[in-house]
Amino acid sequence: MYKIIFTDIDGTLLGPDRVLTQATIDQVTRIKETIPFILVSSRMPKQMYHLQQDLGILNTPLIAFNGAYIEKESEVIHSSEIPISIIKNLVLLNEKAGENKIHISLFNANNWYVDSMDYWAKREETNTKISPEIKPNSEVVTLWEKENKGAHKIMCMGDKLLIDKIYKFLEENYKDALHLYRSKDTYIEIASKEISKLTGIKTLLNCCYPTYNLEEVVAFGDNYNDEEMIGAVGHGVAVDNARDEVKAVAKAITQHHKEDGVANYLKILFK
Repeated sequence: MYKIIFTDIDGTLLGPDRVLTQATIDQVTRIKETIPFILVSSRMPKQMYHLQQDLGILNTPLIAFNGAYIEKESEVIHSSEIPISIIKNLVLLNEKAGENKIHISLFNANNWYVDSMDYWAKREETNTKISPEIKPNSEVVTLWEKENKGAHKIMCMGDKLLIDKIYKFLEENYKDALHLYRSKDTYIEIASKEISKLTGIKTLLNCCYPTYNLEEVVAFGDNYNDEEMIGAVGHGVAVDNARDEVKAVAKAITQHHKEDGVANYLKILFK
């Protein structure tokens, strides 16, 4: 009945220490020739390649930046960017904050820019195994204006009170243009309003698997940006550590991501 699998990465697929466990690799290896196994994440593509390689699925498509960027073997299938005008206003606001500046990471495809290797940049580098390029946010804006580019994702990180202020600014001014995800009090993940993990799945099915429909999809997730996806597919599965909102719309709940929840469920679902 189910023909294709989509899974979130952080907090869902990865085990302890943010790495793939052997159990997960074994289960994906067992089914991947008959059932495509697709990574769908807020990460940039470059932060997903090593996981695809470990799983032996480099030939399958991936959905990055919460659906804003889809590619298959380096071919871009879909791209949706945050307009440079919004990025410019956000960076200007942050520059005026002086000592109360937050960290802003700017992403376009496989380019990740940060002002400096601060605490937040080092933390992301450790979590994703990829290093950013050091370039002031204002210089990135100037560069992208010349190149007619926007951002596939923006990440704002910092003290909760400072992040609250940035969130309020974005919500008041750009609620119709942006998705704002608060996975933690100290984080805001920003994407274009027109995309989501669900739109990414629909786009990918239409392009690469046109005979498959949403009812034939299995999806795994844990966080707010997974909720729509989990609720809409034929068989949405929440890991035990998932947000209550995600569990509420899931068809099933599997074990904690640190207890091989995805691998254990695949073993049962695809005997």
